[in-house]
Amino acid sequence: MSCPAWRVAHAAAQVSDSVVKIFATMRYPDPYKPWTKQAPVQETASGVVIGGDRILTNAHVVLYAGQIQVQAHESGDKIPAHVVAVAPGIDLAVLKVDDSFFKNHPPLAREAGLPHIKDAVLVYGFPTGGTSLSITKGIVSRIEFVPYNFPATGLRVQIDAAINPGNSGGPAVVNGRMIGIAFSRLAGTAENIGYIIPNAEIDLFLREIPGGHYTGKPAMYDELQTLENPALRAYLKLSAATHGVVVHRPHGSGPAYPLKKWDVITHIGKAPIDDEGMVRIRADLRVDFHYLVQKLAHDGRLPLQIVRGGKPMHIELPVQTHLPTLVGNLNGRYPSYFIYGPLVFSKATWQFLAFADKDNIARSLGLINSPLLSEALDVPSPQRRELVVVSSPFFPDALSMGYSNPAGEVVYSVDGIRVRSLDNLVAILRDAKGRFVTIEFEQRTGETLVFPRKAIVAATQKVLIDNDVRSQGSPDTMAVWRAKPSARGAGL
Repeated sequence: MSCPAWRVAHAAAQVSDSVVKIFATMRYPDPYKPWTKQAPVQETASGVVIGGDRILTNAHVVLYAGQIQVQAHESGDKIPAHVVAVAPGIDLAVLKVDDSFFKNHPPLAREAGLPHIKDAVLVYGFPTGGTSLSITKGIVSRIEFVPYNFPATGLRVQIDAAINPGNSGGPAVVNGRMIGIAFSRLAGTAENIGYIIPNAEIDLFLREIPGGHYTGKPAMYDELQTLENPALRAYLKLSAATHGVVVHRPHGSGPAYPLKKWDVITHIGKAPIDDEGMVRIRADLRVDFHYLVQKLAHDGRLPLQIVRGGKPMHIELPVQTHLPTLVGNLNGRYPSYFIYGPLVFSKATWQFLAFADKDNIARSLGLINSPLLSEALDVPSPQRRELVVVSSPFFPDALSMGYSNPAGEVVYSVDGIRVRSLDNLVAILRDAKGRFVTIEFEQRTGETLVFPRKAIVAATQKVLIDNDVRSQGSPDTMAVWRAKPSARGAGL
């Protein structure tokens, strides 16, 4: 028997009181010109009131926002808001506004478990194309554990309700209770394929932020392969009763690291892993076993059962909340940089590479074997903590005459000293005493740049004035530049 129309309308009105429209003005970083920001961009999105007098939305809605306002359904008032916690990887953020706002806008009840396939779902939000609240209807069509923004992974719910720009952060509701918030749609020609961040991921995020800082979820970074091929099973001399995934390349290389190449991971905790690397978390739902890492890891250790050389073993695997790589992530910060004469140096970031990919530069980086591609995922070491790039073409100056454009090239050494990081490069330049400064790059093609040291130092101020650049470097690099040379490269 269907619900009376008045009851459906009443339930929809209750949800609507908890949904807000978000207005944000963003100044995004410019990875090619790290000394400045992109022009202001005004965007609208959605959010939902949750417990603790807070508003939940997506991180991409408020990242780099200088001004944020929220507006309740059927209200003409826009109320200032500020971010109290943000997780760009899993794309979640929490906002706060004046406490009086919540007297008439209660938190929306959240469903404790995951939805079921074919559940009828309503998505509330403020998509572009109108000003009033929009409600679209669909069904839950898929639940998977997938990559979000590198290196974060998590559960994702696919629905067939229409999700459009502006819907981001709006609640998805089943039977009057929130099952998650909208965050993206499938790009391309496919229609009505949208994605929801489920409550399972939202709850993990909310449990981590009471202190205002989100450290991330524990995760495994070992490279694995499935156990579906019969020749692989025969090679490992596995019985028909053994199932799991094979360790292809352990994340740790030392002898104390508990996983070795060719180990077969058969259980995570007590949950058996099948030959596709899946675990059953409900009678009607299988997901990638990595989903249980975030649920079972405790104090940085994860219980696993493995088979090594035909013998079953129990191990405690160390897990991390983030993956350090030579190419870093801005995570809502503006890029570090340092200007030296006509050159601009910066840290290599995924945002810089995204710009390169958008400008079709990534293919040429592969052809010249650039470390931006070949070493991007390498783990930092004392010898190299990060990749340092020339982020921009030369500023106009006679000192660069005859040299090719070095933008996008990775710095290998300065005056023959291997560069470990951007701070280290600045310290080397600060402490240089020779007549010339030489800069070498790490790739198949390119040139070694040679400059008269006193002339390039003197040219820097003119370059800044001519190009209306306010500072020679970001605060972190300028602190190194102004430090006493007696601390030559210490700790950098």
